[in-house]
Amino acid sequence: MSDIFPRVAPADWQPALLAANHPLHGWLGDTASLTARIEARCSQLRVKVLLQGLARPHHDEAVVLGLRAGELVCMREVLLIADDRPVVYARSLLAREDLRGAWRMFAGIGGRPLGAALFADPLVRRAPLNAHRMDARDTRYCRIASFVKLDGQQALWARRSCFLRHERPLIVCEVFLPAIRELQK
Repeated sequence: MSDIFPRVAPADWQPALLAANHPLHGWLGDTASLTARIEARCSQLRVKVLLQGLARPHHDEAVVLGLRAGELVCMREVLLIADDRPVVYARSLLAREDLRGAWRMFAGIGGRPLGAALFADPLVRRAPLNAHRMDARDTRYCRIASFVKLDGQQALWARRSCFLRHERPLIVCEVFLPAIRELQK
């Protein structure tokens, strides 16, 4: 097993199993494809690309990717929209040099779900899921609020894991938006 896996959970990210009593536990701890799970619960799923390009990662993300301070990453931010309701904000990051190497598929993913490509590739391994509660003090929360109406008082739950391909990491963070609860029924 690669030594990248122990770096996946900085202090504010906890193993998803710790959220066992949480109402979103089924979503937080499901190790299968989130895209497939959502598709099974709605009539139409679409991916709205918010950003795809170079960006500065948060400190905890840079640690997971093993980057130096100030290094840029290739980032993709999307909304998963189920039956015209945004249900998940997803953020994927990888080191720039991996865009032409281990993760070259990332460059051409466009508006297609990344999860489908990850789970179809037998060379991809996934680290354990970690969960995190975020609120308006987290800049990622504020970023989401610029796309989705949030009241600023409600916390959002996220899950994150690191995928490895040829021992090179790709972080996928999925933040569950309030409308996800409608898909639980």
